[in-house]
Amino acid sequence: MWGGRFAEGPSAVMREINASIPFDKRLWQQDIAGSQAHVAMLGKQGIVAPEDAQTISQGLDAVAADFERDGVPVDYALEDIHMVTESALAEKIGPVAGRLHTARSRNDQVATDFRLWTREAMDEAAAGLKALQTALLARAGEHADSVMPGFTHLQSAQPVTLGHHLMAYYEMFARDRARLADARARLNRCPLGAAALAGTGFPIDREATAAALGFDGPTRNSLDSVSDRDFAIEYLTAAVQASLHLSRLAEEFVIWASQPFGFVKLSDQWSTGSSIMPQKRNPDAAELVRGHAGRILGCMTSLMVTMKGLPLAYSKDMQDDKPPVFEAHDLLGLSIAAMTGMVESAQFRTDRMRGLAESGFATATDLADWLVREGGVPFREAHHITGRAVARAEADGVRLDQLPIEALREVDARIDERVYDVLSVDASVSSRMSFGGTAPARVREAIATARQALEEEDQ
Repeated sequence: MWGGRFAEGPSAVMREINASIPFDKRLWQQDIAGSQAHVAMLGKQGIVAPEDAQTISQGLDAVAADFERDGVPVDYALEDIHMVTESALAEKIGPVAGRLHTARSRNDQVATDFRLWTREAMDEAAAGLKALQTALLARAGEHADSVMPGFTHLQSAQPVTLGHHLMAYYEMFARDRARLADARARLNRCPLGAAALAGTGFPIDREATAAALGFDGPTRNSLDSVSDRDFAIEYLTAAVQASLHLSRLAEEFVIWASQPFGFVKLSDQWSTGSSIMPQKRNPDAAELVRGHAGRILGCMTSLMVTMKGLPLAYSKDMQDDKPPVFEAHDLLGLSIAAMTGMVESAQFRTDRMRGLAESGFATATDLADWLVREGGVPFREAHHITGRAVARAEADGVRLDQLPIEALREVDARIDERVYDVLSVDASVSSRMSFGGTAPARVREAIATARQALEEEDQ
């Protein structure tokens, strides 16, 4: 490849460190698509004879068929997917293949290929997250009335419904999809035609190649076009945030599946056993989703560190841009699919959830609110009164709603029989009617709104 400039070939180590074909072969479909768009434009502009452009296009189709059938050959001497494709094309059609590289460089070629691949990766992640949201909606609809403890500091705080809890993750994944959509919009400019770094003197039509590849238009600065990978970093940033949300949901499942909680039984499809303890049902899928979040974060850090000090324009460091993005894509896809499967198949033990919601004095805030509302007590004083009532119930070994009225009046004389209307967990959740609250009526409204939004996306 370098025979015109170098008298000797590279050493074996140099050949290996310099080659990216072991991983960038993954871009072969994007490389073929970019080349097809480029040669069509060259032919239309008269830069390449129309018959040569047609021959090249047909040859590219044949190369694509070979790659699809046999895979991409790994030849370190050819370095990367671009030269492997061009070499395969030359074997098909002869020297005319050399005209394909007119008015472009591997710099704008790889930038285009990588944008095309990352755009598809964004779309895959968004579709996967949408499927997960759909699963969450279905399960939330089943459990809009199912009472469970709501936690802060992993301590019982206030009763909520399982439907409300699941819808919290629906909202998180909605924001993750929005981040992907925002990043995709910024990505969707085509670098092809920027050439090595300065553009080209050939009369190319960058608008045509951009449109052929589904971009909104060409990038506006040739130096920037070949030298930045912020679109990949934005994808990784969105992937990291989604993985953090997946990890939190996975952690909930790990905790809920433990015997002390017993909130959920994961299906056999998403559990494993122990090599020595036959009674075990390990939530390994959830644990791996949790673990993948750290690896995806590492991928983002890797690319950021690679790019942080590079002068314009292209540097060979940027060859290392793709492995972390590919790895993050694979891990994120697995995590989304696994979490979707766990949500769809989980058996929620709502009896256990209700029992723990009733046992943790979770309606204490409802007592305080009642004192404010019905007794005109300042909230801070009501807070102290409620604290004494909780201490009394704890000492007597009963729930708040099981304390006799005499005991409550000993705590504060302003408490009367009406207080029992708010002390049950059902009364508590039903009262939380503020927008976004856990009242079953509000949960059903949120589910209906979410379903409508997803349906409108498909229209």
